[in-house]
Amino acid sequence: MDRATFACSTAFFRDYNSSSQGAFCLPGGHVDFIEKVESFTYSDFFRDYLIPNHPCIFSAKFTEDWGSRRNWVTWDGKPNFDHLLQKFGEAVVPVANCDVKEYNSNPKEQLPFKEYIKYWKEYIKNDYRSSRGCLYLKDWHLSRAFPEQDVYTTPVYFSSDWLNEYWDAIAVDDYRFVYMGPKGSWTPFHADVFRSYSWSANICGRKKWLLYPAGQEEYLKDRHGNLPFDVTAPSLQDKSVYPRYNQSQPPVEIVQEAGEIVFIPSGWHHQVYNLEDTISINHNWVNGCNVAIMWCFLQDELAAVQREINEWKDPMDDWHLQCQLIMKSCTGIDYKEFYNFLKVIAENRISVLENGIDDETSAKNTPKAAISTLGMLHAVFDLKRTVKVLTSLSANEDFKKLDLTSLSPPPEALLHHLKAAIDTALL
Repeated sequence: MDRATFACSTAFFRDYNSSSQGAFCLPGGHVDFIEKVESFTYSDFFRDYLIPNHPCIFSAKFTEDWGSRRNWVTWDGKPNFDHLLQKFGEAVVPVANCDVKEYNSNPKEQLPFKEYIKYWKEYIKNDYRSSRGCLYLKDWHLSRAFPEQDVYTTPVYFSSDWLNEYWDAIAVDDYRFVYMGPKGSWTPFHADVFRSYSWSANICGRKKWLLYPAGQEEYLKDRHGNLPFDVTAPSLQDKSVYPRYNQSQPPVEIVQEAGEIVFIPSGWHHQVYNLEDTISINHNWVNGCNVAIMWCFLQDELAAVQREINEWKDPMDDWHLQCQLIMKSCTGIDYKEFYNFLKVIAENRISVLENGIDDETSAKNTPKAAISTLGMLHAVFDLKRTVKVLTSLSANEDFKKLDLTSLSPPPEALLHHLKAAIDTALL
């Protein structure tokens, strides 16, 4: 291990206090702009943005070698519809109608990609108007559907990605998306799945982001506790409906140019507009720095479900199980799957610590290769963070009321294994 790698790994190994990830105020709404690839290390990102949960913007230099930046964009910076149709014309994609509100989001439908591109071209020709409304292609799992395509390479800063590591392992889902939409398309006010981090890279076009630090969303709720659909709506000024709005900070505003990557911290609510015809690549991700936030989110979600169906608690024999089922239907995960999530992440790191990395494995795009790139001390850091959350989960009364006999190994055995692996690694 060379001196630079050792210094980077040593930074990971420090046992940061998870309480540092709370809400804060950026001075003057300032967001750091990272200009040069060669002078910005993973250690810098870990220390200055992941741990303190601060946003930042990466310059277009960080994406200039991506296949999508070369091939999906015309000479004048517009979406290359002909190339996209050639590569993906037969795909079926999820499309949202930005002009229609359905609960607190936009209704979606599945369309053939070639039909969406036809609509988009006509929408541009008609001065960005259509009787069909403003349609936005969102949450397309393009990488999963077309793994052979040279689209992009995940930057090293985002490579400690437990969400996609787990869902790849069980071959069920992923949290890697492509977004494409015309000028004027937008995403309503929200925070990302599981209160994860997200990164979003513009392949072409420009976006405007309105960001609220974690905790600020409490001031934006109406008198019933509901978040606004559109945080810019004049109705938020009505104190009888939004009694705490005047206590909120102004949003942090970012205008993201073509090629740039925006890092969105864990738990930050945001609203996003496409200022031009825009294509972007987005990942949601969790790691050792924010897994405790994910665990807090799950506890809050379960508590909300329990409040909603509390009147059926006594007559229902399996009330606790039903709460878990409802939570999973709403959030995509329950407590037992969260345990399995932690187990997969932990066992991957234990395997690296106990068996090391061979040359063939390290050359591949695998979790073990990512762990190898970040260093063995990063694996120890991950294990220590997993132990903290797993200890809390194991002691949780709602978790203990579930039938845990299907969990293998049992939580106590897994915790013992994790602690032993950490102790051995520190010898």
